[in-house]
Amino acid sequence: MSEPLPSSFEEHPQFQEETSLQKFRRRLKEEPLIPLGCAATSYALYRAYRSMKAGDSVEMNKMFRARIYAQFFTLIAVVAGGMYYGSERKQRREFEQMVEARKSQEKRDAWLRELEIRDKEDRGWRERHAAIEAAANEAANAKKSFPEQDAARSAIEPSEQKSIGVLIAVKELLSRQ
Repeated sequence: MSEPLPSSFEEHPQFQEETSLQKFRRRLKEEPLIPLGCAATSYALYRAYRSMKAGDSVEMNKMFRARIYAQFFTLIAVVAGGMYYGSERKQRREFEQMVEARKSQEKRDAWLRELEIRDKEDRGWRERHAAIEAAANEAANAKKSFPEQDAARSAIEPSEQKSIGVLIAVKELLSRQ
């Protein structure tokens, strides 16, 4: 109980997450008098029921008194166990809160990493898009500076014809000017 908190929770068996069955077993080991009191109460009720069925009122009253004593014993066990194990429960609650905080921090960190990756991809896409747009603007500016070259190119390489002769291309070029 006076052990200091370990530096790494994973290595210390006291501070590992536990299943419901493990928790039940641990609680049985910590406070064995509570289940004993519950069992005694149940047994007294069972015996009182059997006495009632048999019609033995003296035995039935004895068992009801025994039930009251067993319940009192259980209540005392709960209070004494709560006082005795209070600091350990507080320490366990703090540990569970720390585990929950660690899990939420890991989740948050993973989310932030995902956002950073998406942001990096978005910036890369924007840079590529800006470069493509700049190249398109540059090509458009180049076309505006040489309009006669475009006319010659369209006369030489029309898209409808697969191949034309040189003489026909020169005639078309001369006819446009």
